[in-house]
Amino acid sequence: MKGMLTMPGLKKNSKTDWERVQRNAAADTPIAYDSDTDLYDPNDPAQVQNFFASAKVVRKPGRPKAETTKIPTAIRLSSDVVEYFKSTGAGWQSRIDAALRDWMAGHPLKREIF
Repeated sequence: MKGMLTMPGLKKNSKTDWERVQRNAAADTPIAYDSDTDLYDPNDPAQVQNFFASAKVVRKPGRPKAETTKIPTAIRLSSDVVEYFKSTGAGWQSRIDAALRDWMAGHPLKREIF
């Protein structure tokens, strides 16, 4: 689609018309500015500096912290076991965790008392 380029480093296609951006940057002409809709005049270096100096980077919050966190570990499993759980879709590692918990419930530890 014309104008819908993917810029290097972007994982998804952008809705920005990057060809137009590149043309405007190369033309070195004043950028159109509408005081009713634009936050600052991009042709005024002082306004540009003030805008970015007061800008705040906002990131989406990450995954909420679980009540009980899990410990990352590496274990060796049979390929058919891994393929089976992976074929069940997202969350397959949690389902392995649940299967191990279920096994633990049926096999309580026998501790000797000295």
